[in-house]
Amino acid sequence: MIAGNWKMHMTCAEARIYAATFLPLVANSYPDREVILAPPFTAILTMAEVLTGTGIKLSSQNIHWEGNGAYTAEISPLMLLEHNVNYAIVGHSEPRKYYSESDEQINRRARAAQASGLVPIVCVGESNQQRESNETERVIRRQVEQGLEGLDPARLIVAYEPIWAIGTGKTCASAEANRICGLIRAWVGASDVIIQYGGSVKPDNIDEIMGQSDIDGVLVGGASLDPEGFARIVNYQTIK
Repeated sequence: MIAGNWKMHMTCAEARIYAATFLPLVANSYPDREVILAPPFTAILTMAEVLTGTGIKLSSQNIHWEGNGAYTAEISPLMLLEHNVNYAIVGHSEPRKYYSESDEQINRRARAAQASGLVPIVCVGESNQQRESNETERVIRRQVEQGLEGLDPARLIVAYEPIWAIGTGKTCASAEANRICGLIRAWVGASDVIIQYGGSVKPDNIDEIMGQSDIDGVLVGGASLDPEGFARIVNYQTIK
């Protein structure tokens, strides 16, 4: 389950140029891999058009729990479904940090996604201060228990994204990332729940990351903006 989160990057024109380079490079990718792109809201329609027939899925970068209403700057499940969106990222560290999103709000967003037929990608992860204070497991367990309450694990992706590794160039050691992903799997209580790792995933570390037993995929930020680099990530070769 390989997902690229473009964040606040790519105009519609840039998205088309990206697709023209990226799609031929992944046309013969392995059938056991699902590829997901999460463009900004303005480029969703453009990407829905260019991805038609490719098998590549679309995700939104957020979702609101209401179907409509006076919620400035938000987007509803129905608006996303109209453009063939399949997934919705919720709980990313950036809205948690910049907009003080709580686990309760994240849970409401994830529930709304599932109720509408979308699959939520729920992000969890600790800050550098929390890790250095030996609070990693406590923090992530709380995020899992509160953020995933009432969700169907069969229609869910959990992305472990240590905040200190996002956009910093630092990567959590593969063995440690795998350990945390294993704990998340146990806390969710479903052995088949899909667990992704995110945090400075790059073409030169993807093979080792995907060779880990409890990592089922990756949520890629900056490296997904380069179509050739992201294609290399999609076409990883596992190292056991």
